[in-house]
Amino acid sequence: MPDMNARMDAEASISGQDDGESVYDGLPFYQHMMAGALAGIGEHVVMFPVDTIKTRMQALAHPGQQLHLSVRHAMRAVLRREGVAGLYRGVTAMALGAGPGHALYFATYEKAKHLYGGNRKGHQLVATAGAGATATIVNDACMTPWDVVKQRMQVSHSPYRNIFHCAKSTYRHEGLSAFYRSYWTTLVMNVPYTALQFMLYESSKKLLVGEGTADEEEEGLKVQFVAGGIAGGTAAAATTPLDVVKTRLQLEGLGSATRYQTMSVIPVMRRIAAEEGAAALWSGWRPRVLFNAPAAAICWGVYETCKTFLAGDDVADQV
Repeated sequence: MPDMNARMDAEASISGQDDGESVYDGLPFYQHMMAGALAGIGEHVVMFPVDTIKTRMQALAHPGQQLHLSVRHAMRAVLRREGVAGLYRGVTAMALGAGPGHALYFATYEKAKHLYGGNRKGHQLVATAGAGATATIVNDACMTPWDVVKQRMQVSHSPYRNIFHCAKSTYRHEGLSAFYRSYWTTLVMNVPYTALQFMLYESSKKLLVGEGTADEEEEGLKVQFVAGGIAGGTAAAATTPLDVVKTRLQLEGLGSATRYQTMSVIPVMRRIAAEEGAAALWSGWRPRVLFNAPAAAICWGVYETCKTFLAGDDVADQV
């Protein structure tokens, strides 16, 4: 009984006191960063082959012609010409970017959610959406250059030997701006994507478990996976046209003579629709959903599990 009381006191201390260090959802800022880094790397490395297929479906071979028209065609083409290794070209860039990017992403989200009132009872849709949008702005500033390198490595017949050759060559021929050419487009896509995903994730958990029930605090990995998959898949499908624009801008001039001569989303979207038809704006939506649904499930599952593990260590230390 004394041990149980000591444990409960320790948990209360972790949740309610910070000893000069900000604590959100039972963990200090740096532990949210640790959990987020592991979740981000795990998510992107596991699902990277699907992301490669999506990129190739959205890229251009030459003005007005898609490289691949279906997931099956794209997969067969990659495996036939490059083998399994072709599905993982650029994975190092994504791993290097996903670690620090997702560390900042989730830590910012937890802090913003706390500040915006997202931890209050009920479905705090606006607060969680706002926290997700805030986290995205921070994350994309870190991730966009790595994403540019990753996508240039992923395309068919990429001229680059490795990520360092890609980064060096891109900088030499196009300057530093090439790494951030799609930053605003990425934000335009990712802010609504993340806002929708986080909003759906938090609400899905409450609907699956039952808000106000005794099980709400013990939601479990299964609920986190299901809620993450629903949120990631839905948000990905809804924002596919913006992802197409982002991909085109990041690959501009690589393997295609097409130049959009603007970084604004609407003009690029209009040109794609005019030259290739409105359906082109939805190219790659299937692999995008196939990537984001399980990726979000993996990411949220790993993140929440790491949070539970780290919170358990803190309780053990204080007991």
